[in-house]
Amino acid sequence: MEYRYMGKTGLRVSELSLGAMTFGRETSEQDSFSIMDHFVNAGGNFIDTADVYSLGVSEEIVGRWLKQKKRDDLVIATKVRFVMGSGPNDVGLSRKHIMAGVEASLRRLGTDYIDLYQVHAWDPKTPLEETLSTLNELVKRGWVRYIGASNFRGWQLQKAVDLSRQNGWEPFACLQPQYNLLCRATEFEIIPVCVSEGIGVIPWSPLRGGWLSGKYHRGMDIPPEGSRVSQADAKGWGESWKNYNNEHTWKVLDALYAVAEEAGKTPAQTAINWLLQREGVTSPIIGARTIEQLASNLSASGWSLSVDHMNRLNEASLLPVTYPYDSGADRQQRAGRG
Repeated sequence: MEYRYMGKTGLRVSELSLGAMTFGRETSEQDSFSIMDHFVNAGGNFIDTADVYSLGVSEEIVGRWLKQKKRDDLVIATKVRFVMGSGPNDVGLSRKHIMAGVEASLRRLGTDYIDLYQVHAWDPKTPLEETLSTLNELVKRGWVRYIGASNFRGWQLQKAVDLSRQNGWEPFACLQPQYNLLCRATEFEIIPVCVSEGIGVIPWSPLRGGWLSGKYHRGMDIPPEGSRVSQADAKGWGESWKNYNNEHTWKVLDALYAVAEEAGKTPAQTAINWLLQREGVTSPIIGARTIEQLASNLSASGWSLSVDHMNRLNEASLLPVTYPYDSGADRQQRAGRG
């Protein structure tokens, strides 16, 4: 596996990172250990979790596994923001919640420091200055090596960059947005800010909850029984059948399957490889419930789609837009020709 620098930092991370959201939920601790072992043996060094994943259980599993490894060989990322208790300060990006959150994450992970500490989403109730100054303090104390954000909009990210620069605070090293062949609105504002400011991009959901995995085909009336998409409507998840059962999705999947067959790869490997070749992307986060899923997804690295294949996927997945995103220059850039 190749390694890439995280934004403007000197930190090198594997070009695929392992997401630990399923650990302790769909995946047992024993299987989680096996998945992390397989990932590291394949050259991966970057594991991403969050305090809210199974209310700390994911972090605990990663922590118990981490005790068996050489800590400095790995880049461990986690997040803070969402509800972790019943108290009024058990949520958000206040100084109080961040300080409590990082101490709890360090304890669950069983480590003296966190390589990458990310705010999981924007907090409209807390002044951004309070959040950023607190994150800066964590770096100064040595508890955290780098900081990042997830799920910020373009203006929110730029505001954070400007405030950190103005006050001499530690800047965000990366952003974790949703980005995939079925979610390219990320390119309208977010990716340009990251490229302009030297912020690494570590996309989540590169297979859009399974839609790009090869399980779904034009003409289907319902999703496969037991699939993530089949549960999404009831649970309110974004990858629900009602949200994606439309002509745009089937057009993207038609192109994906055709390109994958010509490239001799699976649809999932092709979708992840497309993302690896997009501007600004550092390390897509791949999740896996089984060793077999992980092994297949890891095969998305080590090769490149042809220019023709990239262009066909770019064209098929272009989103309809209006002003100000409908200019010729913007459209050419999204199509990969600008």
